[in-house]
Amino acid sequence: MNQKIVIFLLLSGLVCSCNRVVQGQGQSAGKVYERPPNIILIMADDLGHEAIHCYGGTSYQTPRIDDMAARGVKFNHCYSQPLCTPSRLKIMTGKSNFRNYERWGYLNLNETTFAHILKSQGYKTAIAGKWQLRGDAFAPYKAGFDDYLLWQLTFTSYNERYKNPRVIRNGQLEKYDDGAYGPQVFTDYIKEYMEVNRDEPFFIYYPMVLTHRPYVPTPDSEAYEAFKVSSSGDSKKAVTDTTFFRDQVAYMDRIIGEIIDKTKELGIDKNTLILFTSDNGTGKEVISKMGDESIKGMKGYTSEFGIHVPLIAYWNGTIIPGQINNNLIDFSDFLPTLSEAAAAALPEDFITDGVSFFPQLIGQDFNAREWIFMHYPGKGDDLPMSRSVFNKKLKLYETGEIYDIESDPDEQNSLSEESLSALQKIEIETFRKVIQSMN
Repeated sequence: MNQKIVIFLLLSGLVCSCNRVVQGQGQSAGKVYERPPNIILIMADDLGHEAIHCYGGTSYQTPRIDDMAARGVKFNHCYSQPLCTPSRLKIMTGKSNFRNYERWGYLNLNETTFAHILKSQGYKTAIAGKWQLRGDAFAPYKAGFDDYLLWQLTFTSYNERYKNPRVIRNGQLEKYDDGAYGPQVFTDYIKEYMEVNRDEPFFIYYPMVLTHRPYVPTPDSEAYEAFKVSSSGDSKKAVTDTTFFRDQVAYMDRIIGEIIDKTKELGIDKNTLILFTSDNGTGKEVISKMGDESIKGMKGYTSEFGIHVPLIAYWNGTIIPGQINNNLIDFSDFLPTLSEAAAAALPEDFITDGVSFFPQLIGQDFNAREWIFMHYPGKGDDLPMSRSVFNKKLKLYETGEIYDIESDPDEQNSLSEESLSALQKIEIETFRKVIQSMN
């Protein structure tokens, strides 16, 4: 954190208290590594936590993700930004959007990313999947990656991320016309990268194209072979027809399993930390079930189902299996977490709003968040800019609205401050001080 902010929070009594692992027996604290672990960060596109079976979702089957959770730790309260670019910027740089968000679909290449930090520690670094941050063919290199295979780098071709994709591999354009499936192309690239670099530490960032619309058949769908890719401007049907969303979730689950299986095949699973999350809530056209409750995707909105995303961590032999963690995790926390996992010191002048959750993975003492601050730049008139602070129960917007997000996740009924309990009033006053400090 910024030194002034840390001092302010200490004086205000806002710094989080020390805690232990939430659930699980024993600990792996103090483990000494022969070398820092390989790290694979997988981020789904437009997938709220309600779509994952182990989070209570009942519309889709996600056996490989569920198994990953059963063999690792499932975080119940991870929060992204409501949209793609704000989340990508926050997770890569460890900063709240008020510090470095400039415009939609843009990363200022003067920013230090988690790839820079791990690369400085001797890691081989690669990115595959969705870029969406503009720049030329050198942009991923400037962002700290040694190698890349990306869609939406120097061009945006809405319908060329899935069947017969158009991508750029280390500066070279590749266009597939043989029925190849983009998510499988990216996954095969990642598996090959692991194989080539198995003897040295590597960091792979996989911002997936799944499960973003268009909702189209996958190779496991009966309709795939006959499916024709629409022209880039023909996406109206894809916006409303969610028939194949279920198939896309299933394929996403399948390729995550392929990546885990590859680490075992290569004998590096006990030295590889794998993290799975998502960039924001599910698309608004998708309605999923959690038991008998219907959940409408709220991508773009700051309410619960727009920002509550899955987070699962798996590291065979190091993370105690079957843990359920109920602490708050913010997207700014990923950069310091990866840095600590790699035993990499952050630059002295580096500012991060994140708190490392790496100690929570390995059973050491840690500082748990008591709140999350969100600066949301918005996008257009329908999705206005907002600033808020929240914990697992209460939320305060800078404009004054207060919500009990535990009982009112859709934020339909703003509370008056007079109706709050004494403890809630203290929390709201704390939230106000946080908002005032984040300038």
